[in-house]
Amino acid sequence: MKRPKKDIAVAGWFLLVVLLLGGASWWTYHEYVSTPPYVDPERFPVRGFDISSHNGYANLEAASRAGFDFVFIKASEGSDFRDENFALNYQKARHAGLKVGAYHYFRFDRDGVEQAVNFLKVVGPRSLELGLAVDVEEAGNARGVPLDSVKARLQLMLEYLNLRGHRVTLYSNRAGYEKYLLDDFRGLPLWVCQFTDNSANTDWTYWQYDHRGAVPGVRGNVDLNVFAGTREDWERHFRQ
Repeated sequence: MKRPKKDIAVAGWFLLVVLLLGGASWWTYHEYVSTPPYVDPERFPVRGFDISSHNGYANLEAASRAGFDFVFIKASEGSDFRDENFALNYQKARHAGLKVGAYHYFRFDRDGVEQAVNFLKVVGPRSLELGLAVDVEEAGNARGVPLDSVKARLQLMLEYLNLRGHRVTLYSNRAGYEKYLLDDFRGLPLWVCQFTDNSANTDWTYWQYDHRGAVPGVRGNVDLNVFAGTREDWERHFRQ
């Protein structure tokens, strides 16, 4: 049965709209998600990255020779998960001369003290120049947990870590920072994840500006970070 010309024209316009929307979505992703912002090496000369077992067995000597200064290593997640490569990554980072920090992925639906205990069991007595970091974000986390419950569990975790003598850096993206951290956790060092230049105007200590970076000796896409300040600020940061 032959279709009317009007139906063919409507189908053609519909296809055109779909193609235009697809093109716009691809451009937006390429421009604002996959393309990292320019990070001025003179303004932010101290460079680092973060890794976990997802990156496999890394050659951190190669990363150090390439000019990287620090690394955050995943240690744990929730109340029972422990990254299988943490100990080895830590050993390699120390041998390579990198400044080291450990991070924990905070689970919204797990007790805060249990998460702190799990974190410290993985870290043990190891020396960490960058200290401990707690990753607070919605991506991959439990849904439907009341906001007050998330904040209360995070508060318990931080209090326990503080009582054990640890000062904690909080990691999140812009949305997570404004939702979970801004009102109740001011004053703690901030490790912000954002892929626009606006991050450079935020009160942060570390800026994660790229999820798809390349680091010599590390397999696959790597999260890239910089420290907020000069090399003199970097040295002062450790003295403090």
